[in-house]
Amino acid sequence: MITSAMLGEGKSTVSSNLAVEYANEGMKVLLVDADLRRPTVHKTFGLSNRQGLSSWLAHQTSDINDAIHQTVDNLFVMTSGPKPPNPAELLGSKMMDEFLNSATRKLDLVIVDAPPILPVTDSQLLANKVDGTVLVVRQNVAQKAAVRDAVSALKRSHAHILGAVLNDVSDGKHSGYYGYNNGYYSEQDDQ
Repeated sequence: MITSAMLGEGKSTVSSNLAVEYANEGMKVLLVDADLRRPTVHKTFGLSNRQGLSSWLAHQTSDINDAIHQTVDNLFVMTSGPKPPNPAELLGSKMMDEFLNSATRKLDLVIVDAPPILPVTDSQLLANKVDGTVLVVRQNVAQKAAVRDAVSALKRSHAHILGAVLNDVSDGKHSGYYGYNNGYYSEQDDQ
């Protein structure tokens, strides 16, 4: 599961990019847009959002294949579907458990693009249904307190936190990290 503390940190972009890269490496990947309140994955891939995860979970689609689109080789995308009145209930449902279990058995990788943690409980409901969670933190956007609160919420949800992605890093801000560009490895040493 890929999530963030708040809106605008780039979780959907990171999810989509990871899905494409793993598919390009030959893995069979399913990208699931589980952000039922503010979906964007369908726009990223230019797909219809008339049917998707919400319609499948609400029993409005009888064939799950109607909700899944193949984009590039090895990459399948399940859009969010129409905005439901009860997103948290759908994401926390037994049917969601069954869907994730089935998908993980049939594919090499399932990436769930989840809503941000702090505004709604949706990601906290999903956290213990997935194998791991990655937190996207956008430089100069994320607040330290919000990131701490998000990590605490994930821990309370028994999430397996895999790590974080620092997104939208500006060139030069961290150029001295690990000694680069600060004299430790200078051109004089190479002569």
